[in-house]
Amino acid sequence: MKHFLDIADFSQQEINELLDLSVKLKKELKSGIFRPILKNKVLAMVFQKPSLRTRVSFDMAMRTLGGDALYLSPQEIGLGKRESIADVARVLSGYVQVIMARVFSHDHILELAKWSQVPVINGLSDYNHPCQAMADALTIYEEFGDLTGRTVSYIGDGNNVAVSLMKVVTKLGADFRIANPEDYDMPESDIQLGKKFAAIAGGSVTTMHDPKEAAEGADVIYTDTWTSMGQEEEAKKREKVFPPYQVNQSIVNLAKPEVIVMHCLPAHRGQEITDEVADGPHSRLFEQAENRMHAQKAILVDLLGGDHDAK
Repeated sequence: MKHFLDIADFSQQEINELLDLSVKLKKELKSGIFRPILKNKVLAMVFQKPSLRTRVSFDMAMRTLGGDALYLSPQEIGLGKRESIADVARVLSGYVQVIMARVFSHDHILELAKWSQVPVINGLSDYNHPCQAMADALTIYEEFGDLTGRTVSYIGDGNNVAVSLMKVVTKLGADFRIANPEDYDMPESDIQLGKKFAAIAGGSVTTMHDPKEAAEGADVIYTDTWTSMGQEEEAKKREKVFPPYQVNQSIVNLAKPEVIVMHCLPAHRGQEITDEVADGPHSRLFEQAENRMHAQKAILVDLLGGDHDAK
């Protein structure tokens, strides 16, 4: 059974094929072409965490591919509480053709995939966010083409978004930098994995604590919220630690003139990013958000075996 759980599971060629398919499907949609590639297919969307982009982008992805999507709220399932994850996976497998889950614990995603008889997509976990990473890669590719030799600088918490971003850009040959406060590093095991991918594709991974050093000469500056869902008790502490890592105009000015600024959203304006940057000429926040849908369409078609070359 083929799933979409982690960027690390996919080769450079497979990622490039997904990007090519994303571009193709996006162009078709923009041209008003709707092909029912996934007609009679239904996606179950299982949510432990709420989301604007994940819910709407997956729902519209299925609709524009001729399929349908079913939203299941946290209260409806109580994943792992009201009913075991194994039972939920086996029940849903009898109703739908693919499952997407947005969860707190990555172990829940792995358990769903273990017991499901249909493909499972990781819509976000505390460990990683591979669908976001594919949208990120698509956004960078649309701006610059080949990622080889490009410098992608992430400024902020070494969280799940940072982990997946590092994996996808190093698989595609980019140089990845991350600047974060002490004690907010990415897991060392993931840093080493990113370095392994970079060595194969010709890129690099550099970790540091100085955001200005990370921004110097960058092609892409990326940031995320200082406090993710599930970390609310740490919010006050983080608000004291992270202000030097704000992406503001001074930081952007250190990068290349053609730099693009990215954020997976929702943004806490005035904290990790300023209005001036989020709404400025270098911002690609909303193109990036739209690309969630296009990248996920490619993932769905790939997993469900849709004939995307059909006329």
